[in-house]
Amino acid sequence: MLKFNSAILDKELLKSVIFDQQSLSWDEGNVKRIIPSAMDEGEEITVISGVRRCGKSTLLHQIRSGRMEHDYYLNLDDERLVNFQIHDFQLLYETFIELFGLQKTFYFDEIQNVSGWERFVRRLHDHGNKVFVTGSNATMLSRELGTHLTGRYSKIELYPFSFTEFLQFNQKTLKPGDISSTRGRSELKRFFSEYLVNGGFPAYLKNRSEVYLKSLYESILYRDVMVRNKLTNERELLELVNYLASNVSRLASYNSLAKIAGVKNATTIKNYLGFLQNTYVLFQVNKFDYALKKQLHNSKKIYFIDNALAGRLGFNFSNEQGRMLENLVFLELQRRGHEVFYHSHRHECDFIIRDGTRITVAIQVCFTLDSAETREREIRGLMDAMQQYDLKDGFIITSDAEEVIEMNDRTIHILPAWKWTLEKSV
Repeated sequence: MLKFNSAILDKELLKSVIFDQQSLSWDEGNVKRIIPSAMDEGEEITVISGVRRCGKSTLLHQIRSGRMEHDYYLNLDDERLVNFQIHDFQLLYETFIELFGLQKTFYFDEIQNVSGWERFVRRLHDHGNKVFVTGSNATMLSRELGTHLTGRYSKIELYPFSFTEFLQFNQKTLKPGDISSTRGRSELKRFFSEYLVNGGFPAYLKNRSEVYLKSLYESILYRDVMVRNKLTNERELLELVNYLASNVSRLASYNSLAKIAGVKNATTIKNYLGFLQNTYVLFQVNKFDYALKKQLHNSKKIYFIDNALAGRLGFNFSNEQGRMLENLVFLELQRRGHEVFYHSHRHECDFIIRDGTRITVAIQVCFTLDSAETREREIRGLMDAMQQYDLKDGFIITSDAEEVIEMNDRTIHILPAWKWTLEKSV
């Protein structure tokens, strides 16, 4: 392995990596993931975070293509840079100037691979430079940003494709009449059925390779979870992830998961879940309670970053359409930046959304309301949440049903998921 010992060797290696990376293609079909806030000309450091392979690098390159200065780019997840350390940033800066002249815009991919990176980025910012960075570890980024870059950055969380982006990827242009016309609705339903199963990882949608999903998962598990956190018990982690992927959206406590994974201490499970959530591969949703301690000690509901990945990791998850739909709705709520909890009082409601100190929205998810028993159960759980938090409107998201129900001076909106994702009404 080459190391940064000789100044000449260092510079030649850096030049080789820089030029190799500049020549890479970052095409995701017709999907332009330009986010207005990412194109902001403000002085803040722009931080793009998210799971591996969700499109962070593509977004970074789309940002580069829209700016006058675009040469100072480096992906620090390159194996040739495995020994790159914080003091090497100065050499990199000098190499950039030598190759491209003086510029004031920097782009760094997977920057969390270099310990202490935030100090160099802060120095760049303090000297009037614009900096864009991406990263795949939520806690590491938050800790480093909060410690050294408070008030100096804006953050964008990126997810695998939304349904709108999935349509763009499949070259489906959404026309104004599509949501209402018979032909338009039928076509949108067909695409949504595919999206529900295949998820939104761009590369998987291109090749539909199960091997790709396996490789992606192994990269996250071994590199981002085990190596980064110095874990050695592979079996426990594999058992835990397999169970959670097979039981997406179901309640689980740390104690119950410890027994299932064969772990003696529930604290170990808590740590494992924290490490996995840091990589964005899964999310823990708390039961809402005004007392924070109760929130933290109640059972969690677990959701995964992508339906196709969860289906690959779990046993029979891909055959359970109701839980697939609930996982998809949760991800869309995350994409929209909502703070999400579940409700459990007399009855249960899948999602409630908090805005500041208030609960503002209650949502049930049910694939079909065909049976009277299911319909009654879902309405009962939603009404329990609406009454608890004094909400006049509530939502039930289904695969296809659409209806409005007036009940006890409250309104229940039943919406098909494909329409809800496109209209962004919540």
